[in-house]
Amino acid sequence: MEIPSKVLEIAEGIKTMRIRGAGKIARAAAEALKIAAENYKGSNDPEEFRKYMSRIANLVISTRPTAVSLPNAVIYVMYNLSRASGNVEELREAVVNAAEKFIEESLNAIKKIGEIGARRIKDNAVVLTHCHSTAAASVIITAYKMGKIVKVYSTETRPFYQGRITYKHLSEHGVPVIQIPDSAVRYIMNEVDQVVVGADTIASNGAVVNKIGTSQVALAAHEARVRVFVAAETYKFSPATLIGELVPIEYRSPTEIVPQEWIDKHRNVEVLNPAFDVTPPEYIDAIITEQGVIPPQSAILVLLERFGWALEKIKQGGLGKLLFEETLEE
Repeated sequence: MEIPSKVLEIAEGIKTMRIRGAGKIARAAAEALKIAAENYKGSNDPEEFRKYMSRIANLVISTRPTAVSLPNAVIYVMYNLSRASGNVEELREAVVNAAEKFIEESLNAIKKIGEIGARRIKDNAVVLTHCHSTAAASVIITAYKMGKIVKVYSTETRPFYQGRITYKHLSEHGVPVIQIPDSAVRYIMNEVDQVVVGADTIASNGAVVNKIGTSQVALAAHEARVRVFVAAETYKFSPATLIGELVPIEYRSPTEIVPQEWIDKHRNVEVLNPAFDVTPPEYIDAIITEQGVIPPQSAILVLLERFGWALEKIKQGGLGKLLFEETLEE
């Protein structure tokens, strides 16, 4: 059976970064599974439906290798499918309900993170943020509405300039924002009271994988004795890291940095474009989740609580290389 065009559109949007931000791509992944289930027009054989959904799951999960929120969203929906029984209509309903629940919980988590995180912001604070994170923005906006923030420095975040999205997002809520080049972070750090960033993936040891440049922001903050807070939903914690699997770092096209004409002209020059970097836990003061504020060292407890059911699957090969045909063999 053909994959619905809307599902292909979502997958392409995630791959090309038209849909960006760990939370947004996770919700988009859940939405893609929901759309696929709703548009299934195959036979009435439940196993045929399961295989079809596995195909969709593997397509969606292949689009971005670093942000664990995407596979975790897919795993959440597919796990609910694996536990469901009955005819195709009942299985379809299980997928739709799980996808809708994930999306709802994701949006509610952002609101809770904003409320919890805002309490950690100092009065009359100058805050620095990097890239675009809906969770981090929720903390900043909530704190500003409480009268706690004076201004926010937002990095451009090259080469995709996600910082401009942050600038627009915060400005729409009245937050005074100053856009700065990524290279100016250390220059202005002595003026900053607190750093608030998001996360694409959090490892079991508390290390944070986020947009390239985050580790340099954290390093500059550490040097200046500025506290660093990471705002992240618990579905951004990586269960595969429990057994030592590394989070793959995505390398994107050099043409995102320089034009193809320049590359053709300078063939002896290699252009490297890593999309993410890793911030060690010792440079992070706290992780703000919808369940509360934790030290980075407690990340493993969040993983065991949220993904304890997946431990056997992890031991069998790791969720990072998961094929959903195997998941459904219950």
